[in-house]
Amino acid sequence: MIVRIMGEGQVKLADSHFTELNKLDDELLAEMESGDESGFRRTLGALLDKVRELGDVLPDDALEPSELILPAPDATLDEVREMLSDDGLIPG
Repeated sequence: MIVRIMGEGQVKLADSHFTELNKLDDELLAEMESGDESGFRRTLGALLDKVRELGDVLPDDALEPSELILPAPDATLDEVREMLSDDGLIPG
């Protein structure tokens, strides 16, 4: 799956990693719902770091369609809320 981190670029990520990423996504969703700004910041950073760690960065000139778009590391709670689906940022 091709994942775009807004403001950074694209990463190719194996589907097998989504169970691990969904745990962080669930934690992020809970922190957003409770208004835990510091927890939200920490978990968003951990989620993006994990995507970077597990994925392969695509070259800047690659024009692959992104199947999943994640917020920039400095995104606000409100900006991320606008990106959410019922499943959080990561479906499944």
